Amino acid sequence: MTSRAVPRETGGVRRTGTLLFVLPALVLSLGITFIPGLLTVAASLTYWDGVSRPVWIGMENYRSLLHDIGFWHALFNNIRWTILFLTVPTAAALLVATLLRPRRRIMGVYQAVLLLPYIVSPIANASVWTNIIFDPVGGVVGWFSRTVWPVANPLGVPSTALYAVACIDMWHFWGYLTVVFLAALRQVPSDQLDAAMIEGASTWQVFRHVTFPAIRPTIAVMLVMETIFSFLTFDYVYLTTQGGPGYATEVLATRAYDLAFHLLEVGKAAAVAMVMSLFGLLAAFVYVRFSREMAR
Repeated sequence: MTSRAVPRETGGVRRTGTLLFVLPALVLSLGITFIPGLLTVAASLTYWDGVSRPVWIGMENYRSLLHDIGFWHALFNNIRWTILFLTVPTAAALLVATLLRPRRRIMGVYQAVLLLPYIVSPIANASVWTNIIFDPVGGVVGWFSRTVWPVANPLGVPSTALYAVACIDMWHFWGYLTVVFLAALRQVPSDQLDAAMIEGASTWQVFRHVTFPAIRPTIAVMLVMETIFSFLTFDYVYLTTQGGPGYATEVLATRAYDLAFHLLEVGKAAAVAMVMSLFGLLAAFVYVRFSREMAR
């Protein structure tokens, strides 16, 4: 049986049709990602108050960041925030997903409950925590302070404010991680788990040698996403403390917002945004290297 060669004209038509289908997505990506990115790079090299004509100053905005105390506070807070997000919610989500995996009958109910904080708007979540839990008069903190031990509102104490805001954001995000890890755990072949149990492996050994290697790519993707999200975090910080008290909860996104809309230093704010993008690119680079090593 002989194979028939596809005419060149047919192949060209197919490639043209494929390009036409992909073209809208390419144009959309170009319009909302590439072009704004180039404009941000250009703005970071200028002095601009957002109203008048930009003045080219080269790398002066980046040099001024080296002497900006607020920027360094925001950067260190972002690093601490990222470390918290790479450890606490990831570990909690892995643990809960592992415990829920055998409960197939009611797994859907658990997933719906775990996703509730994630799908609720940040304003609602922040209001619940600031007005019901952290409120020093009528909230849980106020009740604890009156009946058990005097404590202050953790959002108002510089040493605890960042951790309090991070707690709110982690509470909102860890359920989503749990659902993702549950989906990955369901893809682990059950015959491998059964064989390990028959051989006498403990629960920890099964997780370490069977489950974890199978879901490691999913964990790697989520760690990269958590890193990127951590350096883009803005909403919960702005809704609860707006970067205060002092610089206690200032992060790069709130610092850029303050520079752009309060101090009218849009060029310097764009430079801060480029620093934020740099950490995201580093996380993506690490993930690409990890993916290549896994593929070998």
